[in-house]
Amino acid sequence: MNAQPEPVLAVRNLRAYIGTPRGAVRAVDDVSLHVGRAQALGVVGESGSGKSVMARAIMGLLPPRSACSGEVLFKGRDLLTLPRKERQEIWGKQIAMVFQDPGRSLNPVVRIERQLTEGMRKHLGIGKSEAHGRAVDLLREVGVPDPERRLRNYPHELSGGMRQRVMIATALACEPDLLIADEPTTALDVTVQRQILDLLRRVQRDRGMAMMLISHDLAVVAGRTDRVAVMYAGRLAETGTTRAIFAAPRHRYTHALLDATPSLDHQRHAPMRVIPGSLPDPTSPPPGCRFAPRCAHTTDACVDPGPRMTSADGVAAGMDHLIACVNPVAAPAAADGAAPASVGAGASPNTGLAKGGDLVGR
Repeated sequence: MNAQPEPVLAVRNLRAYIGTPRGAVRAVDDVSLHVGRAQALGVVGESGSGKSVMARAIMGLLPPRSACSGEVLFKGRDLLTLPRKERQEIWGKQIAMVFQDPGRSLNPVVRIERQLTEGMRKHLGIGKSEAHGRAVDLLREVGVPDPERRLRNYPHELSGGMRQRVMIATALACEPDLLIADEPTTALDVTVQRQILDLLRRVQRDRGMAMMLISHDLAVVAGRTDRVAVMYAGRLAETGTTRAIFAAPRHRYTHALLDATPSLDHQRHAPMRVIPGSLPDPTSPPPGCRFAPRCAHTTDACVDPGPRMTSADGVAAGMDHLIACVNPVAAPAAADGAAPASVGAGASPNTGLAKGGDLVGR
């Protein structure tokens, strides 16, 4: 039997607590996941579920008065134990991040060329002329028209979509092994959103990078990732292949998220499906399953002792699809042992998925 290749990123029992006057916010609480080589992982969940804090913990960019524990293994090295100077050698060169708001991430008083070439000259040791040529090629690769002229612009002279393309080009400049895209389409209109998401998926595949795509929107990860991790209140609820998560969600929270997604077959005047309640207080979360207060299928076992991440279909079926649910949704019956249809194969009555993996009717 061949051994599984070592993942580019392996997060193990990660905890990230942030101090506040009301107490420690348990933003990330015992999360374990991995991203394989040339693989795209989608991390989804409601706003406030801990997705962005997890990304910042991986990068070592947590705010003051925060505490982080566990392991963040990047190509076998634990980033949490490295001195800051060694981490800085990894940032940009081996791990790059695309932030939510390019308008706040780009320096407003520095021209685009300098922001694009600075990292290349530092990490790759190339000269000004070569860095300029690479910058032009990168802007052209990410779809920026007239790249020579755009290099002379300041960020405020570009549209939101163009600024996000510049951010992506900057992240790709040093050929990183892992790209973390944290809500990369925030505040962009839907047409530009799709262009940016398709661009990320294309460059990830073309370059063979590992990518972590973080979003609160299920449509973003539906057709653009290989695996999905669903987070709720700082913990993982379900992980598995994108195909399995969308075709047959097993955790009650994942099922509720998909059920609340608008679709083309939704009756015009019928009320929208919603998940009742709200996220728990992160400074004093409920015992056991944190989704239990909002779940209609809660039992005593959900609270004491509560669920642990286990195989959705039993250990014998493998550990590729994991859930943290005591009373999961029943697995769909497959005719003659056939697997459910893939996400991009056609429309799904539950999720409103159409060809290409996008959610329609939004």
